[in-house]
Amino acid sequence: MANGHFKLKKPENEPVLSYRKGSSERVQLKDKLIELKKSEIEIPLIIGGKEIRTGKIGKCIVPHDKSHVLATYHMAGEEEVKMAIEAALEAKSEWEKMPWQHRASIFLKAAQLLAGPWRYTLNAATMLGQSKTAYQAEIDSACEMIDFLRFNVSFMSEIYGDQAISTNESWNRIEYRPLEGFVFSVTPFNFTAIGGNLAVAPALMGNAVIWKPAGTAVYSNYLLMKLFQEAGIPNGVINFIPGSGSLIGDIVFNNEWFAGVHFTGSTGVFNTMWKTIGENIGKYKSYPKIVGETGGKDFIFAHRLANINELVTALIQGAFEYQGQKCSAASRAYIPESMWCALKCKLISEAATIKIGDVQDFTNFMGAVIDKKSFENSKSYIDYAKASEEAEIIWGGGCDDSVGYFIEPTIIVTRNPYFKTMTEEIFGPVLTIYVYSDDEFEETLKICNESTPYGLTGAIFSQDREAIVQMESILSYAAGNLYINDKPTGAVVGQQPFGGGRSSGTNDKAGSKLNLLRWTNPRVIKETFSPSKDYRYPFMEEE
Repeated sequence: MANGHFKLKKPENEPVLSYRKGSSERVQLKDKLIELKKSEIEIPLIIGGKEIRTGKIGKCIVPHDKSHVLATYHMAGEEEVKMAIEAALEAKSEWEKMPWQHRASIFLKAAQLLAGPWRYTLNAATMLGQSKTAYQAEIDSACEMIDFLRFNVSFMSEIYGDQAISTNESWNRIEYRPLEGFVFSVTPFNFTAIGGNLAVAPALMGNAVIWKPAGTAVYSNYLLMKLFQEAGIPNGVINFIPGSGSLIGDIVFNNEWFAGVHFTGSTGVFNTMWKTIGENIGKYKSYPKIVGETGGKDFIFAHRLANINELVTALIQGAFEYQGQKCSAASRAYIPESMWCALKCKLISEAATIKIGDVQDFTNFMGAVIDKKSFENSKSYIDYAKASEEAEIIWGGGCDDSVGYFIEPTIIVTRNPYFKTMTEEIFGPVLTIYVYSDDEFEETLKICNESTPYGLTGAIFSQDREAIVQMESILSYAAGNLYINDKPTGAVVGQQPFGGGRSSGTNDKAGSKLNLLRWTNPRVIKETFSPSKDYRYPFMEEE
């Protein structure tokens, strides 16, 4: 047994590499892209540390080159899901007993491996499998994932150090036990780092995890799983099982040892999960922890004294980086009439310079949307706007899936603040702008706050402090992450813990102690040094 109060280096955010022309990282990344694209791999399930092949196959394709197959992957059936549950429960008994400093060491090693030899592999895999540019991959699959690993370990140490007050007569201690059972991590396609963190955060706190990745992110997520194995994660602590969400979910949510779900995805799916858990509540050994980050209809709201150049940059980066497929992407904007003419000209001029195509061409700002379903969804909203008398497309609107799933950056203008593309989540490169009268500033703020059910991210722009205070106040619950004079995307671990309320999730703030606390089941222990030897109290003495 090791004795000591172990301290960690204070984490720092991983530096973002530039991939400038002539840089060594650019050469290494381009070489890795060529290497990965040359070979088609087979991806098994990983259950209890063993590779399982079911013969039920899915494909990992390149969204911007849809005929190119990166990998085939095996999908879990009923038998494999039950195997994964058994493996998780078996592994947990030893994992939760492992001294915390050793759990910490595994994930710190994973961070260091990712910062070094694994960096270009994960970035290239994310670029190819999820159609991210070099920069978007770097801030995701490298930097954010490294930050999650390092900061979470530091947060864990802080949590364990948060203890109750003791007295001379008694010592009060808090044990932060893991949950009693297993955790189900259901992860999205759009961020490799989110996939990793949704599995790692509960595991770090001593839980065993069943990880169901999105089918469109299996390629990069599998490589992350291999990274965790190289770092020394014990067999069965994280079980990697791609497959049908409904099939896997039905089995997981009916198991008595289901202890929690860590989810990022659509509001509809999360609502269904919550309902199913509620219906099964009598089956469980304990009340499950339900943690989810869901949909959004993220906004940019400009005051008449906003800086136009800064606003245009935020609109383009916020709406069109990664094809508008970030949970935080700007999807609606409110622009005052007094600045609209100047802003419109500048916005169209800048949008006209955006290049779209294969992300292996580093001059492209955008790649393709993730798959055919996403392509058809974005196209349907664009077609709706084209046919409506309430809207005008001032830029973009083109859709081409002949080679890959390409949607042009599209800018719609409407005079109806409740227009369909102003209120419904699209998850594609479609920005709708509502131009409001300057004298309706406060009224329009209230519309922004009330016109959608979501509350994820938003940005406000003004050089007037009183206006900023007013916007911040009226939009208090409209965004869990609010940005002042900046785009509503790009949350950094440790700096802007991420999450929203309303129909955008449980707001448990990934990248903070708040999230890790959800994966604990604390026990308070009071040890009394001089126990009472008489049940009678002084007040009971006779007169």
